Amino acid sequence: MVYDVPGRVDQLSADLVQKWNEAIQAAYANLQPDFGSRFFTLDPSTLTNPIPAPIKWFGDPAEPNFCLGAEVARQLSDWGVRGRHVLHNEYCEYRIIEKADATGRMRPKRVQVTTELREYWVSVATHDPLAVRAMAQSVLGFEPTWEDLYGVSDPLALTEQQRSIAFSTLVAGHGNDNELIVAGVPSQPTGKLNTDNALFMTHPINGLDDLLYIVMFGAKPYASGTPSNPVQATREQLFREFGVEHLACRHADPNAAMGALGGAFNGHTVAFANPLGMYIRSFTKNVFLFKGEPIPDSWVRLSRGATEEMCQRLEFGPGDDEPAFLDDITVAIGGNEEPLTGGFQVVQQMEVGPLVVIGQPTPIAEDEYVILSTSDAPIECQEADVCQTIQSLKQEFDNTQQIVRVAPRTMGFRS
Repeated sequence: MVYDVPGRVDQLSADLVQKWNEAIQAAYANLQPDFGSRFFTLDPSTLTNPIPAPIKWFGDPAEPNFCLGAEVARQLSDWGVRGRHVLHNEYCEYRIIEKADATGRMRPKRVQVTTELREYWVSVATHDPLAVRAMAQSVLGFEPTWEDLYGVSDPLALTEQQRSIAFSTLVAGHGNDNELIVAGVPSQPTGKLNTDNALFMTHPINGLDDLLYIVMFGAKPYASGTPSNPVQATREQLFREFGVEHLACRHADPNAAMGALGGAFNGHTVAFANPLGMYIRSFTKNVFLFKGEPIPDSWVRLSRGATEEMCQRLEFGPGDDEPAFLDDITVAIGGNEEPLTGGFQVVQQMEVGPLVVIGQPTPIAEDEYVILSTSDAPIECQEADVCQTIQSLKQEFDNTQQIVRVAPRTMGFRS
């Protein structure tokens, strides 16, 4: 099985497509010894009568919401690159683009949302600089310089390893890749292409290996009871059994794992459909209003996909040639209407996920059930360790806002 490129959107050479498939195979090979089973296959063509599996989730960051509430979650998630790099871990990242209005005041103009996998871009950048520059140009609307992509004037003179390190340093971050970490690549990119814009995902746990892991992890017939009388395990039992309760407190991981578990428990083998990638599965456009009317269709621009179900990018908001701004839009839900202040409210209306299929069911032998003994009591997400990190981020945000408020008075005093 050879997977096409994500979204079937880029026209790459057969060699580049093969390099992408080698990256998929390598990630799978690392996970297979611990998480492999007959209920997951990397080759969807081996499934009998495959049908789609509804594995998807909302794109807004869940962790800051359960830690500190919806308003703080919105505030921190919309906090520029800092919020993106810490909180956008649901395989959905966004960047708010600001422009000056007629008075010169900077205001939010658009939101760029991406679900594109970091590993795909790094694979292309490592093996073909010309191809990755063309990809970046198609997304950004301008041709980036070699210095912006690799930090040198001629990346063709670099070895493949040097290109991987250089591109990851400036554009992609290390993605928890040990070789890149050892080489000194930072967690997040240092250049402007993928910080001023949402070019593709860079959060270290929005990766290909994480996506494979959580589906493979769930793709076994986990059960409570006995092998002769099994009852499908709950989310709480599954994540508590393996000591990863924190994963149950996100949108992505429980939906992916429990979707795979639901298939396996009923005898289905699970696979990623071709092409393997992360996609925007739905977007509820009709909750957004402009002057009390539905927003124009031109303000919702899905791209980076050969078909609507394979889109990996959304640009939401007015164009540069239009006088309206993002905060002129309102969000109307359940009889309430509130101003649109950033990207968090946009991705709250977006479902993302991979394309997953399941094969025709087969009987499950008693010894194939994985019997769990842990409690199904609710997992107390607000007690998760990540809440300490988010509390620190909130303090950092508050300190920054205090500096912003004090700065004009301080500058006036000095003058």
